[in-house]
Amino acid sequence: MPKTTFSKKLCAGILSALLLFLSPAIAQKHNASKTRMDSERLARIPDRMKSFVEQGAIAGAVILIAKGGQVVSLKAVGFQDLESKKPMRTDTIFDIRSLTKPVTAIGIVILMEEGRLALNDPVEKYLPEFKAATPPKEGQRSPITIRHLLTHTTGMPFNRPLEIENITIKRDRSLADVVAILSKQEPEFEPGKQYRYYSGGFAILGRIIEVVSGEPYEQFIKQRIFDPLGMKDSFFSIPAEKQSRVASIYRLHNGKLNKWEEIMAYRQNAKYPGPEFGMYSTASDLASLCQMMLNGGTLKDKRILSAMSVKAMTEKQTTDIKSAITQRMAYQGLGWGLSGDPMNDFPLTSPGSFGHNGAFGTIFWVDPNEELIRIFLAQLFGLGNEIDIFMAMAGSAVAN
Repeated sequence: MPKTTFSKKLCAGILSALLLFLSPAIAQKHNASKTRMDSERLARIPDRMKSFVEQGAIAGAVILIAKGGQVVSLKAVGFQDLESKKPMRTDTIFDIRSLTKPVTAIGIVILMEEGRLALNDPVEKYLPEFKAATPPKEGQRSPITIRHLLTHTTGMPFNRPLEIENITIKRDRSLADVVAILSKQEPEFEPGKQYRYYSGGFAILGRIIEVVSGEPYEQFIKQRIFDPLGMKDSFFSIPAEKQSRVASIYRLHNGKLNKWEEIMAYRQNAKYPGPEFGMYSTASDLASLCQMMLNGGTLKDKRILSAMSVKAMTEKQTTDIKSAITQRMAYQGLGWGLSGDPMNDFPLTSPGSFGHNGAFGTIFWVDPNEELIRIFLAQLFGLGNEIDIFMAMAGSAVAN
């Protein structure tokens, strides 16, 4: 064998051995760079949240920050129940309100991927109560589509009909009944032409899930999203054995926190699943959902969505559409809110980031550019600027 060939083979062998030896160290260094956070700045966040508790601004909160696929901060402050001084726990269960909407949207997109519906299908195809008059008359509005529902561009009235104006509290009707009542409303502007937040649209989407899948909405979501993601503390009706972990809900009245007894009493026997607001969950469960989206539709070898669907859901779907309220450009994905409007964006959010917030002081926000997940959960109707402060402090802790 020629010496040059032997030398080349020897060098190649040594190089391979070195790479094999060094690769764990290289990978570790790469992972460390992905999760680099300023520890001092991270430590400030729960301290600041505690100050809100001490001031009487909130009863308590749970915060979660994940970077590069790893949870770097999970803290609980204050009280799960203020009156009994029951401490908040990191696994406390919260009424997350409108954070439910992206979950419902994921359910619709799953059915789309299976070829069981199309986003441009008119709602009336699945729910005949929305049937438009045919043939269309001159100047008649075009029918509302599934896409319109997902992007808040239906033109439907902001307020619910009087018959169900308290559905978010009483939850005393079936999903089919609620949607039948919503179908009687008329759009106030041409569908697809302007953006205006329409919570009832996600009730309609939930009903479409039922009709297309042949399963109750909450059962479909559990089987297709919660179970494969290991979201063991997420549901629409709280199991008896987990009631003790649910945070009490408060409202501010004359500068003081008052427990919202009525809404808590009604949830014990809730009939309405609430595809637009009815989900209960924990910070860790929501982090799994967010990580799935950040991973392009998978988590721990379980695929919920295709990468193409995640991209479609989290990119702007409201091109050239303005808000009917502010007349500024609308930034809306398929069920997910997007960054892009500097007047409305949460602090320190990158272009391309997405998430949602809820009426009881809840938010999850995913920043693909930084591989960052931010979750804040409180139980207060009428929250102040606590979410903005949390988002800014968490963003400022990113070290790379």
